[in-house]
Amino acid sequence: MSTSVPIVSFIILGEPASKANSRQLVHLNGRPAFIKSAKARGYLKDFQRQCQKLDSLLQGDLAVHLRIFYASRRPDLDESVILDAMQGLIYENDRQVKEKHVFHALDKVNPRTHIVITKMGDGWLWG
Repeated sequence: MSTSVPIVSFIILGEPASKANSRQLVHLNGRPAFIKSAKARGYLKDFQRQCQKLDSLLQGDLAVHLRIFYASRRPDLDESVILDAMQGLIYENDRQVKEKHVFHALDKVNPRTHIVITKMGDGWLWG
């Protein structure tokens, strides 16, 4: 479990699309391909408008804490689009995320995601 203090904390407005359910089939050069849905592409653009790029991207192993406020109970709890969106803005690659704490919450009026990132702690509960 991460024991470090937050090094980055921010809120992104809007409801993320579930990556698993947000692909659409298109044909590129006559070949079928799956691309992100319009909702997922729109969320990524909104995320990039709201999230300021860090002067120096975070390095090393990271722990991410997310509380995703959905407008309804319908969407799957899925943080993968959010982790993708932070690449190049907060950290170099989402493979740096070695620990995730993801929580579902409801806010019909103001869907959003609270994001806190910490460095991986040294204290583990198991060996």
